[in-house]
Amino acid sequence: HSLEARVSIMASEFTNALSREGARLVFKYLPQAYNHPDDEHAREKMHHASTIAGMAFANAFLGLCHSMAHKLGAEFHVPHGLANALLISHVIRFNGTSKPTKQGTFSQYKCPEAKERYGMLADFLNFTTPDMTPEQKVEALIDNVEKLKKQLYIPPTIQAYGIPEKVFLSKLDELSEKAFDDQCTGANPRYPLIKEIKDLYLKAYY
Repeated sequence: HSLEARVSIMASEFTNALSREGARLVFKYLPQAYNHPDDEHAREKMHHASTIAGMAFANAFLGLCHSMAHKLGAEFHVPHGLANALLISHVIRFNGTSKPTKQGTFSQYKCPEAKERYGMLADFLNFTTPDMTPEQKVEALIDNVEKLKKQLYIPPTIQAYGIPEKVFLSKLDELSEKAFDDQCTGANPRYPLIKEIKDLYLKAYY
């Protein structure tokens, strides 16, 4: 929720602050809360993170990761948080470009800037060094998302989660079209083509 709200075409100074703090709390406290469920302090901080991120996306909305996760979860009964986790890194990389196939449409989002927004978030979370390029900062954010997922024993791919390849591929075109039509897609900073959504599903699967 924090990652998508931060780059949404409807993000604002108000939601940016909430996105940053929500993300900071998750990266700091989620492994502790996961590994030590009796740690009330860590669990309290995760409740705060959840609420703060909810405030961010309730005002800035979400993006393509949620569009795809909604359809993946509905079709294959993948828990919602897990579905997002399986997709988020691929969507970050897709959005983090200066030359999107098609740009988001909201008037306040006049040029591609998701890459810089991800970079600022990576800076805030201390994932970067001063000599990094904007592209390297995006990759640093992705690397730390993947590191967090490993700490939580999240499968690295949709295939590893256990959805059979033949079944997944038979539903791929339908999933891609439905994700394109999802209400969250319109707030994504890079407006996707259906074939690009299909490609993201395939990357996440394999």
